[in-house]
Amino acid sequence: MSLDNDIRVVVLTGAGHGFCSGADRRTPASSPTSTADGHDDRLRAMELLDDVIRALRRMHQPVIGAINGAAIGGGFCLSLATDIRLASHAAYFRAAGINNGLTSTELGLSYLLPRAIGSSRAFEIMLTGRDVDAAEADRIGLVSRVVAPEELLDAAYDVADRISSFSRPGTELTKRLLWSSFEAGSLQGHMDSEGQAQLFVRITTQNFEEAIRARKEKRPPEFRD
Repeated sequence: MSLDNDIRVVVLTGAGHGFCSGADRRTPASSPTSTADGHDDRLRAMELLDDVIRALRRMHQPVIGAINGAAIGGGFCLSLATDIRLASHAAYFRAAGINNGLTSTELGLSYLLPRAIGSSRAFEIMLTGRDVDAAEADRIGLVSRVVAPEELLDAAYDVADRISSFSRPGTELTKRLLWSSFEAGSLQGHMDSEGQAQLFVRITTQNFEEAIRARKEKRPPEFRD
């Protein structure tokens, strides 16, 4: 999917009533890397899950999370790996590791959550293991918008359609620069990267000229990059 240029935007949602409920607590001893003699390489198993988070971040398409219900533990982490989050009124989030006698730090949560909502709120949510309902998630900026459950996918598709109408390299580089800003060493260094990305699209496509023509002709632009 990530290498298919015909796919412009990805919408990620849950099957059924929940988005993702995290670990299967009915079979806690199972592991994706269990060996024949019963030994588990649990660190390797965690790394396999880490790859899912990194894969969403590396995808050139913007990923919209349509959070339709519970996003618990690893499911909370998965939701934070999406680029844009829309939630239904039924959605809620929980950093459940702390409730299960573990830490709340997994799959990048302690990196992504403070950057999404600020450090104090992230500390409180991760240390208490409490539920964050859709209304609070909207208020603190964890999600972009909350809609009725029956409207969630249509709302996500509307956002996807708008993004898809723009330049492919423009949206891809915008996503890359937004993510890389989290790790930028300085404002000037990041501004240099922004300028290079802007110049790259400007000199390798006719998008800007098409945007000017379309504005004069009072029509939507047709980017052919």
